[in-house]
Amino acid sequence: MKLADELYLFNEGRNFQAYRLLGAHPEAAGTTFRVWAPNASQVAVLGDFNAWHGAAHRMHELGASGIWELLVTEAVPHCLYRFEIINRENGAVLVKADPYARGVELRPGSAAYVVPPSRHVWADAAWQERRATWDWQHAPVNIYEVHAGSWMRHPDGKPYLWRELAERLIPYVVEQGYTHLELLPITEHPLDESWGYQTIGYFAPTARYGSSDDLRFFIDACHQAGLGVILDWVPGHFPQDQWALASYDGTALYEHADPRLGLHAEWGTHIFNYGRHEVRSFLLSSAHWWLAEFHFDGLRVDAVASMLYLDYGRKPGEWLPNKHGGRENLEAVEFLKQLNAMVHAEFPGALTIAEESTAWPMVSRPTYVGGLGFSMKWNMGWMNDTLRYFHRDPIHRRWHHNELTFGQVYAYSENYVLPFSHDEVVHGKGSLIGKMPGDAWQRFANLRLLLAWQTFTPGKKLMFMGGEFGQPREWSEGRELDWGLLNDPAHAGLQRLSSDLNHLYRDHSALYSEDFEPGGFDWIDCHDSENSVLSWIRRGRDGSFVIVAVNLTPAPKIAYRIGVPEAGRYREILNSDSAYYGGSNLGNAGGLEASAGEWMNRPANLEITLPPLAAVVLQRG
Repeated sequence: MKLADELYLFNEGRNFQAYRLLGAHPEAAGTTFRVWAPNASQVAVLGDFNAWHGAAHRMHELGASGIWELLVTEAVPHCLYRFEIINRENGAVLVKADPYARGVELRPGSAAYVVPPSRHVWADAAWQERRATWDWQHAPVNIYEVHAGSWMRHPDGKPYLWRELAERLIPYVVEQGYTHLELLPITEHPLDESWGYQTIGYFAPTARYGSSDDLRFFIDACHQAGLGVILDWVPGHFPQDQWALASYDGTALYEHADPRLGLHAEWGTHIFNYGRHEVRSFLLSSAHWWLAEFHFDGLRVDAVASMLYLDYGRKPGEWLPNKHGGRENLEAVEFLKQLNAMVHAEFPGALTIAEESTAWPMVSRPTYVGGLGFSMKWNMGWMNDTLRYFHRDPIHRRWHHNELTFGQVYAYSENYVLPFSHDEVVHGKGSLIGKMPGDAWQRFANLRLLLAWQTFTPGKKLMFMGGEFGQPREWSEGRELDWGLLNDPAHAGLQRLSSDLNHLYRDHSALYSEDFEPGGFDWIDCHDSENSVLSWIRRGRDGSFVIVAVNLTPAPKIAYRIGVPEAGRYREILNSDSAYYGGSNLGNAGGLEASAGEWMNRPANLEITLPPLAAVVLQRG
């Protein structure tokens, strides 16, 4: 594409590969630098190649584009650089990072560096070909959410690098039976405690875990092991650090000038100006960059609700309505539609997943029918209701039966992911097992039941690291998971159950192929609040089905009668109370015989033993 065309598309908000235009581009004669600073009277390149004095390396403006350019013959790969920007109106001198930097030095440094062309040779062509045609709506999707710096660490406390994680993390996730990894933001960020959610490097992998090619190696290894990789991506806000995006050329360039539009006071961050064409080019190009250059299989888009509503987190008088007088951020809505349309058109099979906590309609419906265009949406209502219910003492659960049953009222209004994410185990919320009531045995039994409830409820799945073995401490980014707990039979049993649930989910079409269709779920009995028992059928597109029954109290239910679709033999294919998982080992001796005779509007029935605080799954045959 000609430079003039690239500039035109950038200024129009339709340049999805602006990273080819802006930033630092090494070539034979040196490095070409370009930066967008439309309100500057002068811009210079500073670096270790000129002792951080830019007098000899002043840039020139490319017409009316607002982009400045210079070829610096002294600049070679790995050299450090910044931009010195003089504001046109007041003469203020600003020293700024490169918004399009492809690499940033390891904290506490914050200078960008010139990244050489990649030397990684991809070996995932077969994976990419399969992904382009996979029917993800009718396939198993089970995501293991990971913070790369605290999953596992060296004895001296240093985090593993990408190539080390490839040796440890990938085999673990494959063995556990997950289909995808989701990485908390690995875009460069200055503060460890932000977990990557206060991003300053929208094109730069964090230097904490190695080089860009190390990250490519890791993702390639995931693909060869059969794992998809999803990036947690943050287009909703950015930090106020004065050396980064904030007031970039001395004006509100990427953000709004009016804090009623441009500031998240509770987070201490700026909001992108989605109505500005060049900002849309920046963000759309960031999404394109990660999918094209690093082969990520999707984006989980953070804090979508904060983007959609102008009054998000604000009191009356602290926000401005849209042109129609409403609270909807119309520019953000159009940006999200453009994002999703771009991803689905240019990266077939790649997923976009919204963390959206409100009832905004059609988040996961195509843009051509009026939706936002996401592939899926986190089901925050299901998560909150479920955790609220499981936190209750079982003696009180019969009064709150609807907290588990209500989800089916809206379960198919969106393509849902059922998340137990990092957000539920931080900021004083404790751990998953810490939320469970009762003595030690009951807490583990409740958590085993919680994992089963997630597995057998319609919707794709997500589990944050540590939840699969019941880490009792709240998660901290400053230390590794408590892997020593696996020497305890209770934690080891929980991990075995998590793995078996994941494999059972992947192996049975009835548990995933109709996740987004009401025909894939059928209550047998959702009304037995007195016993706190629920039973249902999951059905597959191939005609297969499984029976699920859960006992949400510590009192066993013996000879509990339920209706089933057919008479004959039913095998018990999972019992979360098995001694193998740390349970009491009460069950159904491997299987049951269903007799003809109507019960619960079903043509056959069987008497099942329901162990305490447990799920039992039966399959015909």
